[in-house]
Amino acid sequence: MSYAEMILPEFDQELANARKVLERVPEDRLEWRAHPKSNTIGWNAIHLAEIPGWVEMTLTKSSLDIAPPGAPPYQSPKLTNRKQLLEHFDRNVAAAHKALAAAKDADMNQPWSLLQTGKTLLTMPRAAVIRTFVLNHLIHHRAILCVYLRLNDIPVPGMYGPSGDE
Repeated sequence: MSYAEMILPEFDQELANARKVLERVPEDRLEWRAHPKSNTIGWNAIHLAEIPGWVEMTLTKSSLDIAPPGAPPYQSPKLTNRKQLLEHFDRNVAAAHKALAAAKDADMNQPWSLLQTGKTLLTMPRAAVIRTFVLNHLIHHRAILCVYLRLNDIPVPGMYGPSGDE
């Protein structure tokens, strides 16, 4: 079984669940936060929408410098409503799915590095980056958004069966 055949069913399921959560993000509460040290609903929603965009970059480049010397640092997109969130998410998911489907098994063990100002923060095989920094990371922020929905009395969608609201 190829890497793409192995990962795509899980990828598709987890991303469909993430979209269900993004569909419920309350536009009138994007600045709401559970605690002063917590990020806002809007920040988490934008982050969730951008994470799938990391797949193509991981599979086509050998590294990402989030603050390259002499150049502007990486910045999340400025998205201000649910429609923009969903459009950005859908574009990223489509590009990620296409990149994963085309991924060659031999490339998945190639090292990929995250850098900051030219210094390596970590290096992992591409397959591990997809698993940890894309899928696991996406599930983590999706869960945060689900808690934020619950705290704001917004019905939480089911992920692996019905939720308490269904």
